[in-house]
Amino acid sequence: MTNFQVFKRFIKISFKEDKAYFFAIIFQSLYAMGLTLFNVYSLKLILDSVVAKSYQDSLIIGGFVVIVNLLLNFLSKLSTRLVDVGRIRLAKKLNLVIGKKLMAIPYRYLEDPYYLDLKERAKFACENQGAVSQFLRFFTNLLQYSFTLISLAIIIISFDFWIMIILIVVVILNLLINVNSMKFMVKFFKELIPINRRFTYLLSLIYETKYSKDSRLYSVGSLMMERFTSFKDKTSQYFKKLHLQLNKYESLNSIVNYIQVFLIYLIIAIKSFNEKLGAGNFTFYITSAITFSKVMNDLVNSIVSLRQYCEYLNPFVELINLKEEKDEGSKIPFEGEIETIEFKDVSFKYPKTENLILKNISFKIDKGQKISIVGLNGAGKTTLIKLLCRLYKPSSGEILINNVNIIDYEYKSYIKQISAVFQDFKLFAYSISENITNENNQDEMAFKYAVDVGLKEKIESLKNGIKSKYSKAYDQEGIELSGGEAQKVAIARALYKKSSLVILDEPTSALDPLAEADIYMNFNNLVKKKTAIYISHRMSSSTFCDKVLVINGGKIESYDTHKNLMKNKESLYYKLFNSQAKNYALEKEILV
Repeated sequence: MTNFQVFKRFIKISFKEDKAYFFAIIFQSLYAMGLTLFNVYSLKLILDSVVAKSYQDSLIIGGFVVIVNLLLNFLSKLSTRLVDVGRIRLAKKLNLVIGKKLMAIPYRYLEDPYYLDLKERAKFACENQGAVSQFLRFFTNLLQYSFTLISLAIIIISFDFWIMIILIVVVILNLLINVNSMKFMVKFFKELIPINRRFTYLLSLIYETKYSKDSRLYSVGSLMMERFTSFKDKTSQYFKKLHLQLNKYESLNSIVNYIQVFLIYLIIAIKSFNEKLGAGNFTFYITSAITFSKVMNDLVNSIVSLRQYCEYLNPFVELINLKEEKDEGSKIPFEGEIETIEFKDVSFKYPKTENLILKNISFKIDKGQKISIVGLNGAGKTTLIKLLCRLYKPSSGEILINNVNIIDYEYKSYIKQISAVFQDFKLFAYSISENITNENNQDEMAFKYAVDVGLKEKIESLKNGIKSKYSKAYDQEGIELSGGEAQKVAIARALYKKSSLVILDEPTSALDPLAEADIYMNFNNLVKKKTAIYISHRMSSSTFCDKVLVINGGKIESYDTHKNLMKNKESLYYKLFNSQAKNYALEKEILV
């Protein structure tokens, strides 16, 4: 994407998010232009009156200038405040735009290394390089300088065209110097980002308390500090090189500008002498030319800086331009409950890979059935659930619910029918109630579901009960939960959704098999007539399910009841079940 495309797209996004900010910067630009012209012309009037020895006029003009400047100073502070506050407000809104985008794009992007890197580069530009705020600041300057230059250019051209030629030549020279300077800086930061990312990663490891135990028990702490120091030294060398090169570019700019000032003074002095313009006009044209030169340099710097920040914002714009999860097909609204689930010859491979994770999978689940999916690591169990939740689409074959391809259903109405608790489920730094209901003022219902999953005693022991904040991240009185308690909150959240299909994808892997079996048994009673799918490395969920789906190497090895599967002593299921039964000494009656 070109810098101009990034510029245009970013302005469009920003204008959509905060129109008031753009009206504020237009007001500031017009005001700045008026202030510059007023000060340049008022100086001419004062000098003319002094030269004419009209002291009374000089006092009147001087007083008028002071009063107007006081008023303009007030307007200046007002407009600056409006623009600065607007810039901060818009920058925060654009951060929120990134968050909304990440929640709206297809899930496959979030597991693709390219897009993960794109997300990090976009975050780095916004958070570390301040690209959003800086872009908006330079864009404001661009408008302000443009308005001012147009008015000054009219004055200068009407006086002497050659002065404008000199100014334009100097601008071009400064532009070439600054472009090379910015190219160097962009290249510099591109080289620095990988080093900075590793540096930040090591810093997070040192600061993160959950890694403290390992760093104390093993020599990894010393290793981290050694690498941390190495990256710090390398970063310092990079910045030393940067400042040395930038000083060279600044020196070149200064030489060009001094030559320009000399030539302008010379031309205006000669013309003033020949045409007897007087001190006021001499000062007026000199001030106009010098002001034009200064503003033009500022404009060039703003343009070059905008170009630089367009480079930084390229990942941001690319991320925002990603297609969102949109409904395709006939957009059939999902009505009623899930009656049947059917996989028909479903195969799947992850994007940018060639290995099939699932190979011609076919099976059917009827309403109210409890299904356990088991298999070795990497067999494709979780992938199967991701397809059912429409996080990915099958590479071939189709998934039918109520005899309709799930892709044909309108997404939001479809997903309302599915609750899932994944292995890497997340509780947020909200109240326990809000973690269960995702709503405000639903404490009574949240407590009911907390009781259902066995958290009654825990909730009642808390100072603020169901309103207690989880985690101390944002609240000093925040509470911490054990692994089992956190899992119960996640299960309560799944039950509260009132969907017709509930999925447990190894959320209890941190528990021992007996505790896991207890949670599954209790959960099985809670889901009642709902359809339920359980995924586990362990067999604790299999004994009370209607059927067990055994996946081996991406294929279905068997799909039958626990009792029938145990009859085949050569099967993978039999070996897995008995291996775990021996290790954990399960009750004899469970094994049959």
